[in-house]
Amino acid sequence: MKSNYKKLGSYIREVNVRNTELKNCILLGVSVSKEFIPSIANTVGTDFSKYKIVNKNQFTYIPDTSRRGDKIGIALLDKYDEALVSQAYTVFEIIDTNELLPEYLMMWFRRPEFDRYARFKSEGSVREIFSWKELCNVELPIPNIEKQKKIVTQYNQINEAIKIKESLNNNLEQQAQAIFKSWFVDFEPFGKEIPDNWETGTLEDITEFSNGYAFKSEDLFNEPFDDCYHVFKQGHIKKGGGFNYNGTKSWFPKNSVKLLDKFILKKGDILMAMTDMKDNVAILGNTALMDVDNKYVVNQRVGLLRSNYLKQISPYYIYLLTNSKDFVADLRRRANVSVQVNLSSDEIKASKLLIPSEDVNIKFNSIITPIFEFLITNNKECQKLIDLRDTLLPKLMLENS
Repeated sequence: MKSNYKKLGSYIREVNVRNTELKNCILLGVSVSKEFIPSIANTVGTDFSKYKIVNKNQFTYIPDTSRRGDKIGIALLDKYDEALVSQAYTVFEIIDTNELLPEYLMMWFRRPEFDRYARFKSEGSVREIFSWKELCNVELPIPNIEKQKKIVTQYNQINEAIKIKESLNNNLEQQAQAIFKSWFVDFEPFGKEIPDNWETGTLEDITEFSNGYAFKSEDLFNEPFDDCYHVFKQGHIKKGGGFNYNGTKSWFPKNSVKLLDKFILKKGDILMAMTDMKDNVAILGNTALMDVDNKYVVNQRVGLLRSNYLKQISPYYIYLLTNSKDFVADLRRRANVSVQVNLSSDEIKASKLLIPSEDVNIKFNSIITPIFEFLITNNKECQKLIDLRDTLLPKLMLENS
C-alpha cells in the first residue's frame, strides 16, 4: 500500500436493511454512468418488502460487473431522502462523515481507474463478481476533511460548467430535430404537402454504407498511447442519438491500420448501433455524428454511413433522419430478434425515405449547418472541461492526501 493511501474498508460499512415499512416509495436502478435512475414511482400494489431501503448519503452498487460492461454500477443517493433498490444490490454507508465525505468518495468511484480496478479484480470469477471484500480492499488517498471539501467544491464547479454546456447542446439538438420534422415530416414550409419534384428512395441511394471492423480484444489497449486510434464502439452512441464522448475506452495502434483505411472515420460520418439487448432495446438504430477527422476507427456492429451528397444531402440531414422517431421505429420493426436484437446491413440500406429536391436541401443546409457547427464547438469545449475534471482532480487528491 502506498504510504499516503488508506484502505476503504476502514471507513465504510454494509447496511442491508430490508424494507418492512415503506408502502409507497420510489424504486431506483443504477446506471452505468454511476447515477440513480427511477425504475418504479409510486406503484400501487407493488410488493415493496422485496426491496432494500437506501437512505440519503448512502451508496449502492451491483457486485455483478458482467452487467456493467467495462464499468461497475455504483451510485450515491443524494436527490432523495430515502428510496428502494433491488435486493441484488449491496447498500453501504460511510462510518464517520467527519472523516470522509460521501461526495469525495463518489468522486473516486467515478474515476476510470476505479472501473479498471474493479474489472481486473472480478475477471475470472463465474459471474465476474466485484465482492464486498474487494471493495473494502480498494486503496485511496484520504486527506483531512477541509481539503476534501475544497476538492469537492472544485469538482462541483467544473461539473456545473459541464452541465450548462450539455443543457445547451440538448437544446440545440431539439431545435435541429424540430426543424427537420417541420420540413420533412410535417412539410410545413411546403403547404403541408410533399412537393411534386421530390423522389422516393432508400438509405443506400444517399449514403455509402459499410460495417465496422472486427477488432480482436487482445489487440486493443485500455489506455491511449502515442500514435493510436480511439476505437468507436456502440457505447459511443447515446440513447435517442448523439455522440457519447465518454463511451467505451479502447485504442488501436496506428501502425496496425495500414490495410484498414476505410475504417478510419472522417468528420461528417454517421455511426449507427446495429445490436442491442433483447429485453432492453435502447440504442438500436440510433446514430452519432463524427465531428473530427482521423481520430477514430469503427468497430464491428457499428454501421458507417457516409453521405454521397446526392442532391446536396448533407451529413446533418442524414443524422437527423436516422434519429427521427418514425425512421427508428421502422428500422427496429425489421430487426432480427434472437438472444440479441440485430440490424442487418441489407435492412439498413433498404430503409425507405424521401429525397428532397436539391434547392430544398441547399436551403435546409443553410439553416441547419450553423446550428451543428455551434453544437460541435460546444461539444469540444465540454470535452475539454471533462478532461480537466478527470485529470486535475485526481492530481489534487494525491497532492492533498
